[in-house]
Order: sequence, then C-alpha cells, then structure tokens
Amino acid sequence: MALLYHNNNSISNVTSFAQIPAGEPVFLSTATASSSASISFNSTYINSDYKIYKFEFINMHPASDAVNFTFNMSTDNGSNYNVTKTTTYFNAYNEDGYGATGLSYNDGADLAQSTAFQRLSRGIGNENDENLSGEMFLYSPSSITYVKHFMSRIDNKYYDQFGGSGKAVYSTYMAGYGNTTSAVDAIRFQMSSGNIDAGQIKLYGIGAN
Repeated sequence: MALLYHNNNSISNVTSFAQIPAGEPVFLSTATASSSASISFNSTYINSDYKIYKFEFINMHPASDAVNFTFNMSTDNGSNYNVTKTTTYFNAYNEDGYGATGLSYNDGADLAQSTAFQRLSRGIGNENDENLSGEMFLYSPSSITYVKHFMSRIDNKYYDQFGGSGKAVYSTYMAGYGNTTSAVDAIRFQMSSGNIDAGQIKLYGIGAN
C-alpha cells in the first residue's frame, strides 16, 4: 500500500490530502441472514461503478445438515438467476479425529455450460459450532464485451467426512466464468437445501470505473 503524504508537516496546517488509491476496497453493504432463504445483491450495488466486487462471508451457518453454500448470477436485476457458467473446483482437507489429510479435485462440483447454482463449499453441518467463512471476487460484471470471471476461497468445518464422529476442515477453491456478454447486475447466495440460519455477507467495490 502506497504511503499518503500531506503538503504540510503539521496536521493542523493540512490544506489538502492525496487521493485515496483507486484500488483500495470501498465498503458498499452488509447483509445479515436470519433464517433467510437466500441473500441477494442487485444493481443498486452490482453495476458499472467498480471493476471488481469482493464478497466476504462471515460465519455462514445453515439450518439444514450436510448442505453446500452456492451462488448464481443474473442479467435482469434478479428476475432470474440463470447465467451459464463453466467452473473448476478443488479442496484440501485435514480431518480432526482420523488423521486423514489430502488434496482433491471434485469434478462433481464443476459446471460445464450450466445455469445451475455453483457450489462454493464442501458440505456444512448445522451443529452449533459448524459454519463457513471466506471470500469471492467477481470481475467486470458490467462489461458488455467479455465473459464474467469469478473466483472464491472458502474454509469450513465439514459435517462428517468419514461417516463417524470425525470432522474435517476443508479449504475449498472455485473459479470460473459466466458465459455471457450481457452485464451481470445481481448475484444470489443460498444453501443447496434449507435456509441460511445465520451469518453475514459484506460487499466491497474495488477499482472505481
């Protein structure tokens, strides 16, 4: 991060400030779940104002057991969430009872020219201490020239990897693109089944247009 220098030595004498760098994240909104079917951000926030949009997921807790956190995009301000996507998905894990570790590619979580909701996480349990946190980036959603790239990293406590009492931490990586040259102006996050019991999603804009 570049240092900002003032044109005087004393704060009391400052007459102007250097401009904040254009690449710094600008906070836009917080959405808090409370037994919510989904969380969406529409064109009020997803528009041509910024080149990159960053979503922070904080303690997302599902109402149902063994579900996935998912997302989809819209080109009609949320009337339909059905953008065609091609993606790739893999994860690393470390199990806390059986001692199993590994790195795995999960082609069952990939999409190939599909309008389905994309998985962002491994299965999440609904016990009181089970949740996920992470981040996702969406690039140039307002472009009417290029496809729309995105990528995410999610950490969560997997509900039961090995069919017993053991639990595992999963670090999941997903990336891909929405195969549309229409502007993406809304995005929705939801569990693969059941409500989002609790959690927050914070939205930031990066790189003002």
